[in-house]
Amino acid sequence: MSARTLRELNGFDQTPASLATATLVLVDYQNTYTRGVMELAGWEAALDAAAALLARARKAGAKVIHVINDGGEGTPYDIRAEIGQIHPRVAPVDGEAVVVKTVPNGFVDTDLGEHVDAAGRQDLVIAGFMTHMCVAFTASGAFLRGNRPTVVADACATRPLRTAVADLSAEQLHRSALATIDDLYGVVVPSASSLR
Repeated sequence: MSARTLRELNGFDQTPASLATATLVLVDYQNTYTRGVMELAGWEAALDAAAALLARARKAGAKVIHVINDGGEGTPYDIRAEIGQIHPRVAPVDGEAVVVKTVPNGFVDTDLGEHVDAAGRQDLVIAGFMTHMCVAFTASGAFLRGNRPTVVADACATRPLRTAVADLSAEQLHRSALATIDDLYGVVVPSASSLR
């Protein structure tokens, strides 16, 4: 017997967001994750899914916000260098905000909340890198401030991780993070085709 999620127990709406009435938040689609020490497992397929999601959102008239992490000069997250810039496949166009953060939750010490509020839409569609870190924390941050996040699973990716208690594959970590989000913080859909 499978346990009911906290969302189910609390009677939260399980309806995925509609791109036409949501704000799309793309998290950390930086070159950082496509090579070198931070290269993610499956980033190519996730980036393909993200590019398709972005194209659909733009066509639907969704507000689009890009979030990037700045780790400072000389780090893999140096936004002043090519390595820290947004991948060209999902790069912003004129009118799309870019929010710079320094911690996993994109709402902490940034103007992301102001951009979300200005869009006037409670529903957010969130996707990005890494699933278990900045995607999960930004989704929980959105939930805690009263937004309704929907996370697009196939447009997210992460890396394997060695911890004190277990070695986890990227797929295990990815699924675990999505399960955490799905348990309370938001609706998780397999792909953009599941969005209304």
